Amino acid sequence: MNKNVETFIGCDSNYEESKIVLFGAPFDSTTSFRPGARFGSSAIRHESFGIETYSPYQDKDLTDLKVFDCGDLELCFGSPEDALKDIEEQARKIVNDGKLPIMLGGEHLVTFAAVKAVFEKYPKMHIIHFDAHADLRDDYLGAKLSHACVIRRCYELVGDGRIHQFCIRSGDRDEFRFADEHTDLHKFDFDGLTELVTELKSDNLPVYFTIDLDCLDPSVFCGTGTPEAGGVNFKELLNAILEVSKTNIVGADLNELAPMLDISGASTAVACKVLRELILSINT
Repeated sequence: MNKNVETFIGCDSNYEESKIVLFGAPFDSTTSFRPGARFGSSAIRHESFGIETYSPYQDKDLTDLKVFDCGDLELCFGSPEDALKDIEEQARKIVNDGKLPIMLGGEHLVTFAAVKAVFEKYPKMHIIHFDAHADLRDDYLGAKLSHACVIRRCYELVGDGRIHQFCIRSGDRDEFRFADEHTDLHKFDFDGLTELVTELKSDNLPVYFTIDLDCLDPSVFCGTGTPEAGGVNFKELLNAILEVSKTNIVGADLNELAPMLDISGASTAVACKVLRELILSINT
């Protein structure tokens, strides 16, 4: 792989020497409200040069790590099936080369493809999911492949008790009833996360970590297609990321920035900082 012409700040190592690999999945064709997340990954790269490589929160610097950014995939916007196939192939190559993939969406549906690839290698994998929405619909207006159904599709891969959802504050009644029986859903905030991390650590279970940025309150992050009031603030999200980083993370993603929906650029700046802290927190 060749690194992208414009990389996320500090992430310009060679593929062979890198332990973490970034790639973009600029897809938003099943977005149910306001589109634009397909531009999120490129905006994060471009605007990342407005932040530092150094994190005062963790006393770590991106320049001390080996991180490769191969840029955005060229995806078929008219076919979710074809787009997901290409994403899955990219994630599979990265994970089979012994590296940790971090995917930048795009709408949240892209997570399904990356999860499939990582799950092949780590069949005991759990999923930790930060989001405003449950994403547990069996279909959305008849479509099984929708960002409103992504965690349901992931559930069909990993099964009961392996999906842990936090900050959830939106969904229809059936989604919450499904979660009561099949997933570990925590409404509104991160209560219960510390206990979960302790449990996963004790068995050294592999974890796929997916972050929908609309877990943040719209007052912090309004540049997203389906904003939901009542979310967490940046520091709460940061502390939760640092908690999850104590587990054996084998794959991760960051989704649902629609940069043009926040003309101030503040949401993109938040996304950049979240990504920096996520990369620096992961133990490889």
